[in-house]
Amino acid sequence: MATPAELRTAPPQSGAPELVKGLGLTSATTLVMGSMIGSGIFIVSAEIAREVNSPALLIGAWLVTGFMTIVGALSYGELAAMMPKAGGQYVYLRESLGPLWGFLYGWTLFLVIQTGTVAAVGVAFGKFMGHFFPGISATTWIWHITKIPQWHVNNQITLGGMDVGLNTQNLCGIVIIIFLTVLNIFGLKLGSTVQNIFTVAKVSALAALVVAGIFIARNSQAIHENFSNFWRLDLPIPPVVRWPDRWLES
Repeated sequence: MATPAELRTAPPQSGAPELVKGLGLTSATTLVMGSMIGSGIFIVSAEIAREVNSPALLIGAWLVTGFMTIVGALSYGELAAMMPKAGGQYVYLRESLGPLWGFLYGWTLFLVIQTGTVAAVGVAFGKFMGHFFPGISATTWIWHITKIPQWHVNNQITLGGMDVGLNTQNLCGIVIIIFLTVLNIFGLKLGSTVQNIFTVAKVSALAALVVAGIFIARNSQAIHENFSNFWRLDLPIPPVVRWPDRWLES
């Protein structure tokens, strides 16, 4: 196994096939931004606020995860400079821990990590589309198969209780995933253009929300409730909500 210094200074092999470097600086930057700032940011913040019940803890959670993200980005930048090969985390795990761990990570990424992320974004897209088109809803069923019974864990957590089948919200998520997949099949340039458009729109929407919250839609009552007891709100803790219905409720 080569040392980091050898990997950094080793000259490229002549005649070895290489991937086409088709992404420019702008597209590569928006790709990273789009991966870090996911569409779930419009949903997860509300969920964290309900769980911690405190403005300070909500901001603290984002500060901690933001710091961890920066540390991870710097680490990946160093690893990419040391091992400039296609494969990303697979290569890093293979070289540091052995081929088995790289193999397991690759299949986990394919079967669970990336697929679960894409599915979650698809569900979020269908949920938001339902605000514009009421016919797109988690309760409008196209094919209802069954309902999984509930079961309790330690009398505190309730699992199950969800319906299994195809509703219009799920169908909307499936259609947009297929549509974006087909777009990427037609070439790197088209895929990067779509990525740039969506990333700019997403970051612009976040910036607009921040500006509107500070300068336009100021609510004196909300400011008083948030900052009069910054570390703990005097609000009743909401009851335990069944999973995964909490992600689907508006």
